[in-house]
Amino acid sequence: MIPSLLRKARQVAEDATLRRWLLERALGKTPGPPAFSAHHPPYLTSLDLGTAPEPDGRFQTFLSEAPTKSASLDLAGKDFTIEPGQAAFLFDQPFDDVEQLLALHRFSWIDDGSDPNWVAAIWQAWQQRFGVPEGGWAWHPYTAAERAIHLLAFAERHGLPEPYADNWRLLAAHAPVIASRLEYFGPHYTGNHLANNGRGLFRLGTAFGWTRAAELGGRILLEEAKRIFGPSGVLIEGSAHYHLLLSKNYTEAAEWAAKAGRPETEELDAIAAKARHAAGGLLLSGGLPLIGDISPDLAPERLLPQFKRSQADLSADGWHRLEAGDWSLLLFAAPDGWPPMPGHGHQDLGSFELHWRGVPLIVDAGRGHYGDEGEAALYRQAVVHNGITISRRDPRPTNRPYYAPEFRTRMGGPAPRVCHTQHRLTLDYSLQDASISRDFAAGDKCFSIKDVVSGKGRCPIERALVVPHPLDLSKNTARISTPQGCISLTCDSPLQTSPLTRWTSYGRGQPATRLFAQNAVQPLWQGSLMLEVA
Repeated sequence: MIPSLLRKARQVAEDATLRRWLLERALGKTPGPPAFSAHHPPYLTSLDLGTAPEPDGRFQTFLSEAPTKSASLDLAGKDFTIEPGQAAFLFDQPFDDVEQLLALHRFSWIDDGSDPNWVAAIWQAWQQRFGVPEGGWAWHPYTAAERAIHLLAFAERHGLPEPYADNWRLLAAHAPVIASRLEYFGPHYTGNHLANNGRGLFRLGTAFGWTRAAELGGRILLEEAKRIFGPSGVLIEGSAHYHLLLSKNYTEAAEWAAKAGRPETEELDAIAAKARHAAGGLLLSGGLPLIGDISPDLAPERLLPQFKRSQADLSADGWHRLEAGDWSLLLFAAPDGWPPMPGHGHQDLGSFELHWRGVPLIVDAGRGHYGDEGEAALYRQAVVHNGITISRRDPRPTNRPYYAPEFRTRMGGPAPRVCHTQHRLTLDYSLQDASISRDFAAGDKCFSIKDVVSGKGRCPIERALVVPHPLDLSKNTARISTPQGCISLTCDSPLQTSPLTRWTSYGRGQPATRLFAQNAVQPLWQGSLMLEVA
């Protein structure tokens, strides 16, 4: 109670926009969040699942043996080694990141190469410690859904471990836990977790022939798809990786529906196909730009083989791509300019990722961990993105789920505008008391970025680029060495460097360099960056 009050007091003290909202709420000048019934989406009349089906012979029986070799588990980007006879040790392990603990409970570490004897041993150890449904992380609805899905996939490949009936009933017990704690928190603060709750129920329903669980899960999946995917079919949460993950999830749900002969099959298949096509529109010549958060659920390299590049137009949802010759660019400018809430977006308005000849040349640094402090918070901020900052501030205030659209417009300015031609993309947006125009233009052997800042008075401005390749710096020029050749980057101002991490998956990253130039902005300032094939 006291820590929560202290945290809220600190938020108010540090956030002028939040203080303004509280004042306007008190004066009746802006609305509060809409009324809602937590855990009960309005489109569901009943959460009753009826009686779970009794065990039958639809799965083979897996007769496990004690593991004889050590095993290594990838838990949210960190490898844990376990020796034979020490399965229970995992649950006494101190974790640096709660996502590591959640990955263990979700059994998301299972992959095609997992030793089935180790899976059975860890599942047995889990049951002994957490087999009675209760509160806490082990039975959080998202975690319960993920665990049920992973273990049912294991059962289809290898069989259900002995004792068969007990394991059947324990997996079935996941469904009422999920249904009673659906992650619905009103239309303003419900993210993609609710869709995953539905996915877990749907998987349990189709796997066990449990009609009511399948009906409830299917309804959630269909209704949530209308809300979490934008007009172009892309996830509206501001993260490229999360979109691919949700595309994969809906594709699997469509497959489960078809296999079970469910009536949701056609609709789920249409949603999944549109999402997969949109995923192709996020891919550049050198792969997936990790714009926004990186999910700990499944590493990008395990997802990417499922998707192919497409010409999907995602501009209606703020994703803009420029393809010309050897150059390939993607930027995200949220339709209202604010990082999506709820969502997994960053303060990346004005930022971008650029590939050349199939090589990521200027990259989004991604984000390696969740959290509101330290490094986890830093990688959400504008200063580690490929954009412009004034006084090193973010382009928008911290977003809150209860801010009304009109309030956001007053506090953040008008919506960004994008103009796109064959070889040029121009982004115009407001930044504090200034107006920014970024012009990206692709030539045969060069790529230019021209910036215009219109503001008031004199203030410090910084432009930055994240480079994942070796480079040599000399005053205003940096020579970037890539596997496809060298690129010369020239700036109108002296360049400086600092090290940072380019996150390639949750918890795993590679060294990179932040190139930046600093200037003092006059009421009207212009700058340019030129990338040329050396």
